[in-house]
Amino acid sequence: MRRLLTALSVLTLLLLNTLVLIGPLLLIALGKFILPGKALKTASSRGVMWVAETWAELNKRIFASLLPTRWDIRGNAELRQSTSYLVISNHQSWVDIPALIQAFNRRTPYFKFFLKQQLIWVPFIGLAFWALDYPFMRRYSKAFLARHPELKGQDLAITKRACEKFKDLPVTVVNYLEGTRFTPAKQAQQQSPYRYLLKPKAGGVAFVLAALGEQLDKVLDVTLVYPGERIPGFWELISGQVPRVIVDIQTRELDPALWQGDYENDALFRQHVQDWVSGLWQAKDARIAQLRAELSAVARDESSSARSAASVD
Repeated sequence: MRRLLTALSVLTLLLLNTLVLIGPLLLIALGKFILPGKALKTASSRGVMWVAETWAELNKRIFASLLPTRWDIRGNAELRQSTSYLVISNHQSWVDIPALIQAFNRRTPYFKFFLKQQLIWVPFIGLAFWALDYPFMRRYSKAFLARHPELKGQDLAITKRACEKFKDLPVTVVNYLEGTRFTPAKQAQQQSPYRYLLKPKAGGVAFVLAALGEQLDKVLDVTLVYPGERIPGFWELISGQVPRVIVDIQTRELDPALWQGDYENDALFRQHVQDWVSGLWQAKDARIAQLRAELSAVARDESSSARSAASVD
């Protein structure tokens, strides 16, 4: 009953926060279309980001007030809101999004995802994504392009046009290289060579770099680790069942050679990007093993302390 009440309280406050702020968000977003001059349109975009950051900050306070979760964030002390970043993260749960908000809100530019075009039609959420200038991408399958070769390259061209609006403001772009949330079943199906990760998809990050590479300054290599053997879901988080989340951030330089080529048609360039991604993933798998060992040691120490206290009593 306590967990249910906690979850309902958190959900109610999150919903109220969203309903209160989505109106101002959309109203300010209209200024990008009706206000004259580039300066006023840019000011409108900044206003939209401020509302989104306020929404995220209030969500953080809701979590801090009602939940026992400790957000163990490492490596974000030197981040700046004036710098554009590419965030590369492992993906395990819906809890990953609140974890990124905890780590990056008001430390970097408000983050954006590349979204499927169909999401713009989702009630309220689609409007919010539109107001925040999230790029809606249209990716054509190889089979579709084989039937319509005249459309080859159009998906990248559309995305580049969508990203033109980022040129006047810093941006943080989040890319999940695995393409889907990690589960042991998916890992086994893929025959993934990694202990804690699915196989990364280099094509997705190559697509992002081709569209935005010149604007991005650094890579934020994010590793998310949850305690225990079972990865918690959003319900476990809002009902107070997630004691700790590690968000490990390593800042890496971004080599311009990673976007100065044709990923689809240049085999050597494609291999270069794939090798870079493979190196990141090997290091991340080792980092997860290290962090999980640390969590296990902490759990053993806490258990030992609890037993000692009980014996004294």
